[in-house]
Amino acid sequence: MRWVNRLLSRVGLRVTSALPAVDPELRAAYERDLRRVREVSGVEVFSYPIFEGGAHPERYVDFECRFAAHHLRALRPRTLLDVGSYRHFVLGLSAFAEVTSVDVRPRGTELTTERVVDCDARSLALPDGAFDVVVSLSSVEHFGLGRYGDELDLGADAAAMAEMRRVLRPGGALVFTTSVTAGPPAIAFNAHRIYDLPAIRRLCAGLVPVQETLYSHALGRSCSLEELTRAPQGWDVYCGVWRKEAPGGAG
Repeated sequence: MRWVNRLLSRVGLRVTSALPAVDPELRAAYERDLRRVREVSGVEVFSYPIFEGGAHPERYVDFECRFAAHHLRALRPRTLLDVGSYRHFVLGLSAFAEVTSVDVRPRGTELTTERVVDCDARSLALPDGAFDVVVSLSSVEHFGLGRYGDELDLGADAAAMAEMRRVLRPGGALVFTTSVTAGPPAIAFNAHRIYDLPAIRRLCAGLVPVQETLYSHALGRSCSLEELTRAPQGWDVYCGVWRKEAPGGAG
């Protein structure tokens, strides 16, 4: 089961162990407990075997969100823009901060602490230097591939990053995550791009690196550059904080 999950984790999936495929003793215990619950519960009880014991699982999404949360707490922005991050992460942010969120797909919000801007990331309908921090988790690699109904544009990722840089105030920070490989860059069309590190750093032109961290799917943890996957069509995760320098080079 572990090797299956390691393979599927590269596309963000995981197999939950159903009891019949786990262990005969667990299956027998499940059947015994099922009969007991049916006898005493007083409601309909139907079989739905799932086993999720053992260590709590952690996927790359957990790693990305923890990375971003750690740096946002340290940065304590007054003005915060999110561009396409995981929706649940944005909802969590909105409990503690005023958030402007951008999505290419029109949507509303019932939150008083969230302002939604429906626009293409290539042309943010926002003023220059408006935000202390811009967050974009697992987003830039998708821009311009049509996955979310956006226009096909292979330069959309670079255009979007330039826009995020534009709306940052001098001294502000970009916190973002994306896919990375130690092998040749590729496109898993139309799901996402897979960057190498030089390509990521070209996307960040005009910004100064503050911290860069890598995550290995195969190892299930942070990793060194040497531990990044080189597998054809494989990918791991890049997390970075980059600063926009103030005029004169002061951060």
